[in-house]
Amino acid sequence: MCGIVCYVGRKPAKPILLEGLKRLEYRGYDSAGLAVQDGETIHCERAVGKIVELERRVNGLEMKGTVGIAHTRWATHGRPSEENAHPQRDRDENVFVIHNGIIENYHVLKKKLEKDGIVFRSETDTEVLAHLIALHFDGDLSDAVRKTMAQVEGTFGIGVIHRQTPGQIVVARRGSPLIIGVSDDGHFVASDVSAMVRYTNKVVHLEENELATVTADGFSISTAQAKPVQRSTETVEWRAEDAELNGFPHFMLKEIYEQPAALENAIRGRLEQGEGVPKLGGIMPVWESLKQSRHMVLVACGTSYYAASVGKYIFERLTEIDTEVGLASEFRYRKLNFPPNTFVVAISQSGETADTLAAIKEAKRKGARLIGVVNVVGSSISRETEAGIYNHAGPEIGVASTKNFTSQLTILTLLALLLGRHQNLSLTEGIQAIRALEALPGLIHKALAQANHIEAVSEKYCRCTNWLFLGRKYNYPIALEGALKLKEVSYIHAEGYAAGEMKHGPIALINPEMPTVAIIPLDEMHEKMLSNIHEIKSRKGPVIAIATEGDEKVRDVADDIIEIPPTLDFLYPILTVIPCQLLAYYCAKFLNRDIDKPRNLAKSVTVE
Repeated sequence: MCGIVCYVGRKPAKPILLEGLKRLEYRGYDSAGLAVQDGETIHCERAVGKIVELERRVNGLEMKGTVGIAHTRWATHGRPSEENAHPQRDRDENVFVIHNGIIENYHVLKKKLEKDGIVFRSETDTEVLAHLIALHFDGDLSDAVRKTMAQVEGTFGIGVIHRQTPGQIVVARRGSPLIIGVSDDGHFVASDVSAMVRYTNKVVHLEENELATVTADGFSISTAQAKPVQRSTETVEWRAEDAELNGFPHFMLKEIYEQPAALENAIRGRLEQGEGVPKLGGIMPVWESLKQSRHMVLVACGTSYYAASVGKYIFERLTEIDTEVGLASEFRYRKLNFPPNTFVVAISQSGETADTLAAIKEAKRKGARLIGVVNVVGSSISRETEAGIYNHAGPEIGVASTKNFTSQLTILTLLALLLGRHQNLSLTEGIQAIRALEALPGLIHKALAQANHIEAVSEKYCRCTNWLFLGRKYNYPIALEGALKLKEVSYIHAEGYAAGEMKHGPIALINPEMPTVAIIPLDEMHEKMLSNIHEIKSRKGPVIAIATEGDEKVRDVADDIIEIPPTLDFLYPILTVIPCQLLAYYCAKFLNRDIDKPRNLAKSVTVE
């Protein structure tokens, strides 16, 4: 959830580190710090708050070194404070460490170190690493880090410099991503490729329990057992400008408007209209087993979980596969009993979500086959799974996921359609689905054309402190996602409900100050949703309807209507979620929230 960026090369490190931190700020932002090495001198500065606070502190300071490590923090152990910010250091200030993840046995290690006379200056688990590395150091920094790795339990991605080893950074990972960037001007290490894509698109991913020694001229990778590792570079698809605002006031709004392009990227080269069958080369390694499977589990967290929940309905509609959805954070604590040839599909934007990684590792132990649906090439989930499908949605910087959600829905539809066509789905149904998928980018443009109207609706209701979102069948998870988006960026309390459950409790909350967003496209659930709206209106609750254009029945009962174009019933969620995203965005805008970096949240959740 925090961000790491390191540089060792021939250019001044300070501006490169600050630039990298700004690009990682969406991952965590309650404090930040950097340490720059110039010969045997290490200059460390830290600040509470956003990167601009650190920037103010270091501007004007002479920091000439070409080696440095930097970090932006999302607090786990210890409150946001300068003392708890990274880098952390040992008592003699020889070792400086930045760390993503959690050291689970730090209490035990801390007590032992304190018994040996070491005084701690922070509340963090990270400080334990600095002291242990210092104790193990005998001139070889990588060996000291390796010995420390053997003592600690938990997850980490770390970057370390030592006063006595100038020109060298040692990095290591266990459960938290680290990527080495290769350029003519030196080498980078970061937890996210966006931190260095301005300087290089050539990267090398560290694997589990590996460490690397990085210098201006090269790097060497080895295992925790000191076995050398050879790994070639990969080319990153993203460009630096993909992570720029490009005239938009916020990344969230930019990414909402990028959804037509994200869907085009998701379906490009994957549709075969004549046969009504998608082409998904990434699942070919498991295809023979997959098409025989009759049990599938979709696991994910947060917004990706709601995408999986829609996916369950789509698989039930298009295939003969028994499909269930699992919250990744709960999944591995269940008693798992998979039928033979069960496939577990892990869904994650970053491909690094700790709970989802833990879930698929547990599923693998229980004999399940693994498929990944991720947006980041080379990410941990893409390497842990046997096969997978990339979103190709491009970088998503806003903490509240938007374009990746609709991209995930598209990918899950492609997978279900492919499997369905090898089961009982007819050629006619397959061709109809593919034509509808091809039309979706244009339909999203039409949904986005409602933005000004949605902005006015948002202004009307944004000061209501409680909202309700209702949907049925395919759009029930969209009600959950709509409520989540509103909570995330506007801090308004909102609940998503299956509309049929409203009368079993939530209807007690209905009053004139509580708006209900009713998701009511023209599908088989339309009449039942109309009945639910009547129940709300009879209790004087205001209703915002997300409805298919031209629906006169809704016009008679709703206070405000946001129209979407017609499509197939199981594709409506890709359209109905657009107004939900814009409602959340504009409410947050009118309430003057920090839209791209909501309080207490981070983009990539790499701790349990």
